[in-house]
Amino acid sequence: MKLFDCMAVAGRIREILEYAGLAQESLPSNVVASTQVLANVANLLNIRDTELSSFLVAMGDISLRKTGVEEKRAKVQKESKILLDYTRKAIARLTYLKRTLAQLEDDVAPCESQMENWKTNLAVMASKERQYFQQYSNYKALLNRVGYTPEISHGVLVEMAEHRKDLEKKTKPILDTLRSYQDLPPDKALAALAIEDKKRQYAAAEKYLEDVLHSALATGE
Repeated sequence: MKLFDCMAVAGRIREILEYAGLAQESLPSNVVASTQVLANVANLLNIRDTELSSFLVAMGDISLRKTGVEEKRAKVQKESKILLDYTRKAIARLTYLKRTLAQLEDDVAPCESQMENWKTNLAVMASKERQYFQQYSNYKALLNRVGYTPEISHGVLVEMAEHRKDLEKKTKPILDTLRSYQDLPPDKALAALAIEDKKRQYAAAEKYLEDVLHSALATGE
């Protein structure tokens, strides 16, 4: 119904224009073209008349809309650039993490093998530690039996070693003499006397060594 009304109005306008001598057929072609362009622009601008003020208002409105669209476009482009930068960084980070994960997965088997070796070595070291503690206890008990105490200084030990060398030097001729008696003709009485004499000398030397040892220990205390 509205379409028919519009067509009727258009027909009446056409009749009025023809009556006024402004029919489309009687106008120059350039005027007709300009009029069509003007009508198309008015339709595009959604205005109902061809007043200059209406065109200016419509153009101003379009300019404002264009400015708003350009601002939104610039904002979207900026946000898109930031988002793209974040995306690139995230992709680079993901690539690095994947590479690191692959490297860690490759290192798992050697690390597990190394850990097994460490566990084996620790078990061996623990066994050796128990063995060394047992040897330490044995040596400590042995030193206690022979009268050694931590208070005996290095100087005392050196002095005892010197006395031992001196005693060995003194007892060596006695031992050599005893061994030489084995090569003498058999004279039991003489041999017995000589052996007894040398035994007394050897016993005296041992007694001397004991006295030196006790004296050194007493000095150390």
